[in-house]
Amino acid sequence: MERYFPFMNWMRNYNKSDLGGDFTAGLTVGVMIIPQGMAYAMLAGLPPIYGLYAATIPLIVYALLGTSRQLAVGPVAMMALLISSGVGQLAQSGTPEYLSLVILLAFMVGLFQVLLGIFRLGFLVNYLSHPVISGFTTAAAFIIAFSQLKHLLGVDIPRGKVHETLMNVFQHINDISYPTLILGIISIIILITIKKINRKIPGPLIVVVLGIASVLLFNLTKWGVGIVGDIPSGLPSLVMPEISLDSIKILFPAMLTIAFIGFMESIAVAKAIKKKHKYYELDNNQELLALGFSNLIGSFFQSFPVAGGFGRSAVNDQTGARTGLASLISAFLVVLTLLFLTSYFYSLPKAVLSAIIMVAVLGLVDIEEAKHLWKTDKRDFTLFCVTAVGTLVLGIEEGILMGVVLSLLWVIYQLSNPKIEVSEKEDTFIFKFEERIFFANCEIFKNTIQEQVRKNSALKNIIFDASGVTDMDSSAVHILHDIVYDLKKKNIRFQILNAKDSIRNLLVKNSLISLIGKENIISSMENEGNAALETQKIK
Repeated sequence: MERYFPFMNWMRNYNKSDLGGDFTAGLTVGVMIIPQGMAYAMLAGLPPIYGLYAATIPLIVYALLGTSRQLAVGPVAMMALLISSGVGQLAQSGTPEYLSLVILLAFMVGLFQVLLGIFRLGFLVNYLSHPVISGFTTAAAFIIAFSQLKHLLGVDIPRGKVHETLMNVFQHINDISYPTLILGIISIIILITIKKINRKIPGPLIVVVLGIASVLLFNLTKWGVGIVGDIPSGLPSLVMPEISLDSIKILFPAMLTIAFIGFMESIAVAKAIKKKHKYYELDNNQELLALGFSNLIGSFFQSFPVAGGFGRSAVNDQTGARTGLASLISAFLVVLTLLFLTSYFYSLPKAVLSAIIMVAVLGLVDIEEAKHLWKTDKRDFTLFCVTAVGTLVLGIEEGILMGVVLSLLWVIYQLSNPKIEVSEKEDTFIFKFEERIFFANCEIFKNTIQEQVRKNSALKNIIFDASGVTDMDSSAVHILHDIVYDLKKKNIRFQILNAKDSIRNLLVKNSLISLIGKENIISSMENEGNAALETQKIK
């Protein structure tokens, strides 16, 4: 049972010495998630209250089912952007139809992630390469930042791509509300300063309090500063998502994107923090189940899709979180806010929420990774740049689709162009194939041998070091049969060295042993006296 309900393990073995750290971390993250949740709800095109809804039930569910002890699940900027981008094309933000689609999207994302976890398909996210993810998130950070300019400048700018937003800003430059801009800039400066001093200090809460105080003291609404306004109090009610086949069809692409990106962001954060802790183990598929049920159950309580956030998780870890109790305490603090404190956020400036979002997404801009790739791997640098530029120019869905295609093409390219090591000495040619041999690369296998036969008329022995080969498909078996047959006609001996048992069994099943000869299936180079050959890479 503990495998599927990890909380049973940490609750049964709970150490009282961990309570102080869990309590401190829970309070700190709870204080952070309240203003962040409201800000990310606004980014997602929803009223701020829905950010608090997304910071209750999903936190509780993950705390009970997740294997990470420090991952802080809840509203995050990337999910909010993907929601806005995906649902914003189908309905006007703020309308009942928009809200209905967002909640249905959370239900679909959760169900899909749960199914991936049940069928143990967490490995699928490995097919999105790191350069592609870095390029996408870097571009997404800029898109998020530019989407907040309308609140930071106090100007009504329609949704659009980055270049369209910039054009609209220049067209409305005379309409900028300078009190709003000044308030936003001051908030950004305070947030960045606090981050540099100590990440444990709840910067978002501080700027929220200062922003509300500024509006009340200086009557900033008269100067055009936009505020959040009424926020309903009370816990989210249990509501069945409005499920329709038509809605599912139109939301399906956005669901796939959010489900995969949300899990990748969460597992990346969880793994980064896990390196510092040796007292528990992460389970990728259980993490999928935990995140999936967080979204699935959360959708019945009006939550939008959530994921693990890097900033809050880092603070959770730094302030002493040892178990999921920290997340339960954070959720309890949000519940108290929903019940008794929402009225205090009436005068919260939207510019302050925009500042919180902008500073939060600074961590997504991975310039250091781009520099590293430029120095170490130009191909990966190209993947990074193409994905980033494609996302900025074409849009979020198009950018991530481009990233997926590029990642798959890169995997196919690597599989189709394996590393081959060769050695030559007089009448003997030895080569090593560092990959499974299958339809996409078996011609390269064949060409390597044929090229050597053509250029070396004195060739008498070919030794294939199969120690790096894990499998061969039917195409490879046919190719091998043809190669051995042709070499025999030329009186060239073909030997296989260090073949794994699985490869030997494959040769037996396909009657290749008799063609090659049992005496030519050898276990070490020493048997053939070729141990001192010099090796050079040709690919």
